[in-house]
Amino acid sequence: MSYENKLSVFETQRAIKLIKNAFEDAIFKKLNLVRISPPLFVETSSGLNDDLNGSERPVTFDLKAGIEASVVHSLAKWKRLALKKYGFGVYEGLYANMNAIRRDEDLGPLHSYYVDQWDWEKIIKEEDRNMVFLKSIVKDIYECFKTTEMQLLKVYPNLSKKLPDEIKFVSTQQLEDEYPGLSPKERESKCTEKNGAVFLTQVGKKLKSGEMHDGRAPDYDDWELNGDILVHYDALGTALELSSMGIRVSKDSLIKQLTERDALDRLDMPFHKALAANELPYTIGGGIGQSRLCMYLLDKIHIGEVQASVWDQKTIEECERNNIKLL
Repeated sequence: MSYENKLSVFETQRAIKLIKNAFEDAIFKKLNLVRISPPLFVETSSGLNDDLNGSERPVTFDLKAGIEASVVHSLAKWKRLALKKYGFGVYEGLYANMNAIRRDEDLGPLHSYYVDQWDWEKIIKEEDRNMVFLKSIVKDIYECFKTTEMQLLKVYPNLSKKLPDEIKFVSTQQLEDEYPGLSPKERESKCTEKNGAVFLTQVGKKLKSGEMHDGRAPDYDDWELNGDILVHYDALGTALELSSMGIRVSKDSLIKQLTERDALDRLDMPFHKALAANELPYTIGGGIGQSRLCMYLLDKIHIGEVQASVWDQKTIEECERNNIKLL
């Protein structure tokens, strides 16, 4: 493989700062968000940690006070509780610079044990729980991506413009219907190669085949009203997920999804009890990968070029052979 870094390590660091500043400025204005400080870990028994696909093990440790804590995977449930606790109103929201450890990730060009993302959440009305509203928020976020790319290219014109003018909306069932013989990831690559940028809806919902396109925990996103923002990354010939987001579960969809996953025992946890009692606001939210966005906009081919993490020896040697500068 022949790979040429368009930016030095020092230029990369300056460009990362530009991207993060530009995107944060754009999204907090577009979505009416306030920055807050997030937790690095939560009490394990609270039910606040996110289960992602349901199989990942959190990093868990005991505290001197006799409490067991877990390093967060992401903040979907915590943010919803925070919106109520801090007294946010309808169409007001928050975002946080979240850092996480995902110990069970399979390392690769797009995956690291360390995760950094913008975690955001805002309060909506019950009548906003529909696909039209979801799509409007996706378009707002996509405009923030485009604004950030435009500002970056003014300073670093040697980088390539990649984002198409518009994002296309496709459901997981449409992908299965169009590419029945391919794996879910192969379907994503085909779809993004064709369209450039896609919001793939209804992730976690069972398809006609009886399978899921991808796993999604049953207690934060409503599987009918969620999705992933995907772009095609030519440098790696694959789809790249920049964001996972959705309208959050109501009491009814929570119980329905917990039942489907045989996880009704979670209703004994404080967060789930509050949600089942209709004590939490209706919300929409998600996570946007900081390193993923930086990697994509800076023409990098490995996530280790834009974040410092721990890598196995095989990865280190492969990167050295291919002129990939791991931080």
